[in-house]
Amino acid sequence: MSRKASVSRKTNETAVSVTVDIDGTGTSTISTGVGFFDHMLDQLSRHSLIDMEIRTEGDLHVDDHHTVEDTGIAIGQAIAKALGDRRGITRYASLDLAMDETMTRAAVDVSGRPFLVWNVAFSAPKIGTFDTELVREFFQALAQHAGITLHIQNIYGANNHHIAETCFKAVARVLRTATEIDPRQAGRVPSTKGSLA
Repeated sequence: MSRKASVSRKTNETAVSVTVDIDGTGTSTISTGVGFFDHMLDQLSRHSLIDMEIRTEGDLHVDDHHTVEDTGIAIGQAIAKALGDRRGITRYASLDLAMDETMTRAAVDVSGRPFLVWNVAFSAPKIGTFDTELVREFFQALAQHAGITLHIQNIYGANNHHIAETCFKAVARVLRTATEIDPRQAGRVPSTKGSLA
């Protein structure tokens, strides 16, 4: 069964188109107009092995907020659509991810119940020209619209670029594991309720 999906979303603030392939190889084509964000989305695709085609045109003359949030919404919607009834998936995953001086933990339940627990602090308001508060905004939008419970905790770190990047990489890795098909599930929905919708 193909686990691919496309989503287009247009508002007065942004126009977003996203295509994902859950069973990809981590290749991506990304253009949001926000260089640091493109770099982070490339990490998300590469380390989750989810192929992603993302094109966002946003009101960057205002700031990056709408572009980042609406891209997160569309990626989440595309992932939810591609997963369908979530039959046969592993469902849960957690990981501690190291990058130089930084360690970040991510845990996910591909549950159908959106929730974000965010325990990450940045020591500066910007990474280059990118607002660090937008990292949380992205993951909030992703979790809400993918229908996942997502916990992200930065355990320690000094470099804000590394802190942000470990968040994206750790989430990528837990998404990869949790969305993989578990051959022992024999095609069942991994819930005693019988539904993860």
